[in-house]
Amino acid sequence: MIHRRRALTLGLGLLSPLLSVRPGAAQQRTQPVRPQAAAAVRAVASFSILADLVREVGGPRVDVRSLMPLGQDLHRFQPSPSDVRGVTEASLFVINGLGLEGWAERIAEAAGFRGKGVVATKGLQALPAAHNHAKKGAREAHSHGAHDPHAWLDVANVRVYVANIRDGLTGVDPGGTGTYVARATAYLAKLDALESEIRAILAPIPRASRRIVTTHEAFNYYADAYDVDFLAPVGLSTEQEPTPREFAALIAQIQRERIRALFLESGASPRLMEQIARETGVRIGGTLYAETLTPPDGPAGTYIDLMRTNTRAIAAALT
Repeated sequence: MIHRRRALTLGLGLLSPLLSVRPGAAQQRTQPVRPQAAAAVRAVASFSILADLVREVGGPRVDVRSLMPLGQDLHRFQPSPSDVRGVTEASLFVINGLGLEGWAERIAEAAGFRGKGVVATKGLQALPAAHNHAKKGAREAHSHGAHDPHAWLDVANVRVYVANIRDGLTGVDPGGTGTYVARATAYLAKLDALESEIRAILAPIPRASRRIVTTHEAFNYYADAYDVDFLAPVGLSTEQEPTPREFAALIAQIQRERIRALFLESGASPRLMEQIARETGVRIGGTLYAETLTPPDGPAGTYIDLMRTNTRAIAAALT
């Protein structure tokens, strides 16, 4: 179930920069020593994973807010008046793109946004949308369009995200260019180490054994990058319950394909997976995190933690 990548050219028509943004006033000094850095750049990111990346690149020069709260289902998000105000006050608005934030243009217009927009996926190789539900003849799963938007689940793609965020920050705060370049370079080194760690964790698992069931088709990029088959079978999704007929077909599919582990996606109800585990004898390997971080003290408090936690859980379930 490995999908080949195909190129996608992204423009910045959505959220294009309209005006140059004036840097903020200098913060008042609290001690008569060195003057402090300029006031933080105000940035808004569409969801928590992007906000974490902006925070890593921007450091103390950037005050970043995620529009979607932690644990929020990306597909059910509706911007509130306070979200509109946050965008109005921002000088940088970062979205994922690839059809993930269908509301982004509306909120930017409603906010009268006059800063710089960054589409974090600009320039990467996007996978086509692949809906196993549709392929197998069941009810249609939700769709973001022609391309799968969950590109951050391949660490190599996040290198592109970081470069686009770095360039966006330097565009609105040229005085911080040195800081942004240095922090981006340091974070890219962490991503290199993370990717090596992921491959090392998965290496002992035979390729034929790398087959799991999830509640949501969010993991195609991870599958493509790290040779793990993620199946979201007939009738199984985070947005709907299978009919009795679909449930029977699901059980038969899991048994036929000798699936070795079941995983919940964070935020999904465990009830259906628990029923599947009882019927098939396949164990639940735990929770995978795809579209949201946890609080800082949780298992996926940062993007790097999310990828590490997912990989360790998969390896533990398959060994």
